[in-house]
Amino acid sequence: MILGLFTLSVLYPLIFVISASLSSAEAINRGDVILWPVGFTLDAYQTVVDSPQLMLGFANSLLYTFGGALIGTALTLMAGYALSRKDLPFNRTITFFFLVPTLFAAGIIPTYLVVRELGLLDTRWAVILPGVMSVFNLIITRTFYRMNVPDELLEAARLDGASDLQFFRKVALPLSTAIIAVNLLFYGLAQWNGWFNAFLYLQDSDLYPLQLVLREILAQSVVNPADIGGGDIAEMMRRKELFDKLKYALIVVAMVPPLIAYPFVQKHFVRGALIGSIK
Repeated sequence: MILGLFTLSVLYPLIFVISASLSSAEAINRGDVILWPVGFTLDAYQTVVDSPQLMLGFANSLLYTFGGALIGTALTLMAGYALSRKDLPFNRTITFFFLVPTLFAAGIIPTYLVVRELGLLDTRWAVILPGVMSVFNLIITRTFYRMNVPDELLEAARLDGASDLQFFRKVALPLSTAIIAVNLLFYGLAQWNGWFNAFLYLQDSDLYPLQLVLREILAQSVVNPADIGGGDIAEMMRRKELFDKLKYALIVVAMVPPLIAYPFVQKHFVRGALIGSIK
């Protein structure tokens, strides 16, 4: 019973958003949309497809997601494997170094200054690079390697003449399918849902991700009472109706890629997350 209520509480907002995106603006404003679409129309999705800015934002989000996920996963796998090795000099000190940012965050202003001094402002790297290393993912990856790549396997490889790099590439990586899926999903979702880095570091609207474009649309949909006296009220209301309808379609578009990707990595994700978090 409790699980059923919880499932309904999660599913209903999704159903409502999809129904609202397929309903007429008048039905949405009247509050007629409860479960099923009212005044079925695809105008909102047609507007999304016909809008260069929205499609560019969607393409930018895909680029940031794939770029951030691949770079973040590669760095996390290498760092996690290195920290899992007990013969790594100063292992505890290096691990503590990684944990310090989780206890004392620098804050927005120092981070912004670092990004500016590196010359990354108003570039795609300003969105990708600040989020490519997660200490949480690193600890899970390190634990995964400690539990699934025993020292005896490394000793056997060394007897066969394998170097550390060869062992990591030919032995450790093939055993890492589950943790690779975990990292790809974590980093991919973080990049796909992220908008704050883009908000801070980007001025060029052509570099905006879809989430920041959606934020701009939501901001434009708010009617300022100060503008009512000197503007065309009918035009403002028409614009608000359009934005109210369009935002639901954009929410659906933003949900589709994660919903498509998750079933393909679900098995590896569950296994890797559980194994990597046992300790």
